[in-house]
Amino acid sequence: MTIHHLAKHNSVLNTFLQEIRDHKIQQDSMRFRRNIERIGEILSYEMSKELSYASKEITTVLGTKQADLIDDSLVICSILRAGLPLHRGILNYFDAAENAFISAYRYHPNNDDEFEIKVEYFASPSIDGKTLILADPMLATGQSLVSVYEAIQKFGTPKKIVLVSVIGAQEGIDYIQNHFPENTDLWIADVDDTLNEKGYIVPGLGDAGDLSFGSKL
Repeated sequence: MTIHHLAKHNSVLNTFLQEIRDHKIQQDSMRFRRNIERIGEILSYEMSKELSYASKEITTVLGTKQADLIDDSLVICSILRAGLPLHRGILNYFDAAENAFISAYRYHPNNDDEFEIKVEYFASPSIDGKTLILADPMLATGQSLVSVYEAIQKFGTPKKIVLVSVIGAQEGIDYIQNHFPENTDLWIADVDDTLNEKGYIVPGLGDAGDLSFGSKL
């Protein structure tokens, strides 16, 4: 797996990361969603440099011009519900991409810190031979991404898998490296060192779904 850690190099991305982490600023859910979206746009721009391109002739009112344009068929698949603002940021940059949505959540059978990942819903176009972009803002244990990948394999075989996350834990990154194909790319804004006893990223930012859309039952 190739890991692209964008926060290793200073850019305006630092501002958006600081704002989604700041517990005072993040209470504005509209601003939180927009910052996740903007981070998705930055990740998409950088990711676009690694896609396949083909030369096409463009006709203007005064002549013609050769342009290298994206030649990959893209499917953006977001993990509900936290992935929706990130999905929008990616889609802002890949206008022609097809869209898929999948649910994955932590199920606590014993009402304690132990959990398993439940995947119960998947809506998608064909992914055969396409570049599949899996978007999940928080890469904590990595179990959600792996469970999603295992669930969608029966629906087709993509040409390539690209993972997009906002913040991850090193433990989760190590975990997914052992479960995804070798030619998978991970584009991630920032990486934190640890998980707490409940499997949440520290310092992280909290629950991205709740911060985006409000607390759930």
